[in-house]
Amino acid sequence: MDPSAIPTAPPISSGPSRTVLAARNGVAVVFALNGLAVATWFARVPAVRDGLDLTPGRLGLLLLAMSAGSIVAMPTAGLVTQRLGTARAVALSTLILTIGLTVAGVSASVVESLPGVALGLFAIGYGTGSCDVAMNIEGAAVERRLGRTVLPRFHAAWSLGGVAGAGIGAGAARLGVSIALHLTVLAALVLVGTLLAVRAFLAVEPEAEPTTAADRRRRLFAAWREPRTLLIGLLVLAVAFAEGSANDWLAVAFIDGYGFSEAAGAAVFGLFVAGMTVGRTLGTVALDRWGRTPVLTVTIVLAIVGAATAVLAGSGPIAVFGVLLWGLGASLGFPVGMSAAADEEEHAHVRVSVVAVIGYTAFLAGPPLLGMLGDQIGTLHALLVVPILLIPTLALIPAARPPAR
Repeated sequence: MDPSAIPTAPPISSGPSRTVLAARNGVAVVFALNGLAVATWFARVPAVRDGLDLTPGRLGLLLLAMSAGSIVAMPTAGLVTQRLGTARAVALSTLILTIGLTVAGVSASVVESLPGVALGLFAIGYGTGSCDVAMNIEGAAVERRLGRTVLPRFHAAWSLGGVAGAGIGAGAARLGVSIALHLTVLAALVLVGTLLAVRAFLAVEPEAEPTTAADRRRRLFAAWREPRTLLIGLLVLAVAFAEGSANDWLAVAFIDGYGFSEAAGAAVFGLFVAGMTVGRTLGTVALDRWGRTPVLTVTIVLAIVGAATAVLAGSGPIAVFGVLLWGLGASLGFPVGMSAAADEEEHAHVRVSVVAVIGYTAFLAGPPLLGMLGDQIGTLHALLVVPILLIPTLALIPAARPPAR
């Protein structure tokens, strides 16, 4: 039997309490709304590109602002979450995210200011990065109390929110809705929904031994020296690059490479997110039955085949099928990596933060790298970097096995 199939924590009781079930539902809503917010921006990237007359290279640099915001937030996101509690941390980070959406939308279509869009994207990235750590910590805590794998389903909720965001974005593009109006309305809905959902989060339990700020920093530095944590971070980095590249460039690549319309490009991005959703929904059953190692191996191979097919097919319909495989294959690496980092609750805050920082480096490096390649060989062919990077990642999968108890 694969050691990764061994449960990392037994059920706390014979059945989950109403409090845990309510927390499960609240976490799922937060993930879905966060995915809706992020996809709302990505679905309108082609319109922003055209409105500001950006080359692939300049667009890549603009998208870098969002990644930079996430990287700035994440080194201390775990400590902030530990101090504030997951509910307050998620609420605060979502407020920052929604302000960023509004600023980016108004700057893109009303003011037509490139620095304004960059500022909005930095806020989106900062809010998303902080929220990502906090909601994954809460999700892992709920998973432990349920006694079964559920974190990928929370990420499926994120993907489902992404499908909705991509669908709404495609409709808004087709109907000619301004970017400012679209992003502002969605930002308000996301903020209100999140504030209601976090009320169901698990109560913050007092520490058995109160720790000082110096103790928390010491734990964070110690986590950066743990080989298993670093290897999980590298695994998450590679899969995050595969996911983030599709988020940033898939719509643009199919518009430029296959002659799709803006609405059709947004729909292709929606299909990718739909594949992610299916993979994360069904993946929990597979993970509980076969364990992390074989399931991650199969899914990453699917991502390699799918991404290569999407780029090299030469035919729009076949390429779209490749996008679906790409989404299925990239679906589990990020949530399983976060779950693996949080295997031991005592160290979950710092380890999830470390893994998130390493993983989000992909979002920092991805936009400019693919943008520069896109200037030279075209946006579509630049996406070949994805399968090339994923092939050696297969060797990192054993690091996700639960530690010996």
